[in-house]
Amino acid sequence: MASSSSSFPSSSSISSTSQWKYDVFLSFRGEDTRNTATDFLNCALEWRGIYTFKDDETLEKGKTIKPELLKAIEESRFAVVILSENYASSTWCLEELVKIIDCKKEKGMTVVPIFYNVNPSDVRKQMGTFAQAFVEHEKQFKEKVGTWRAALSHVANIVGYHVNNR
Repeated sequence: MASSSSSFPSSSSISSTSQWKYDVFLSFRGEDTRNTATDFLNCALEWRGIYTFKDDETLEKGKTIKPELLKAIEESRFAVVILSENYASSTWCLEELVKIIDCKKEKGMTVVPIFYNVNPSDVRKQMGTFAQAFVEHEKQFKEKVGTWRAALSHVANIVGYHVNNR
C-alpha cells in the first residue's frame, strides 16, 4: 500500500446509490496492531478519501458488537485483514474472517491480507502461534474450529502484503 496509486476507490467515486456503506472493513487483532499498523493504515486510507470501518472508531455506542461488526462487513466493498501473531487467538477475529470469506464468495468482496510479522505459510498451515491458538479453541469451540481453520487457509492463499517490522 506504499504506492501512490491505489486499488481502492475514493469515497467520492462511489455513487450515493451504491450498495456499499464502507469502502474498506479493517479486520485486526487490537492488542497486536491497533495503535501501530492498523492506525497508520486507517489514517492513510482516510487521507486518500477512502471510507473505512474500524471498530473502535465506527461502532455506535450502545449497540451490540457482533451483529454490528457482521453488518459492517456485509456493507463493505473491500476487507483488509491484518494477520498478526495473535490474530487467531481471538474468536472475534476468526468470526469476522469467516464472514469476510463468505462475502468474498457470495458478493465478490475483494479481500487483501497483510501478513504482519507472521509468515503466510504459518497462517496457511496454522503453525506457530496459530497452532497454539487452536489448541485452546479446540477445548471450548470444537464445532467452529473447522470453519475457522478453513477461513485462515483461504485468506492465506490470497496474494497480499508481507510486512516484517522486527
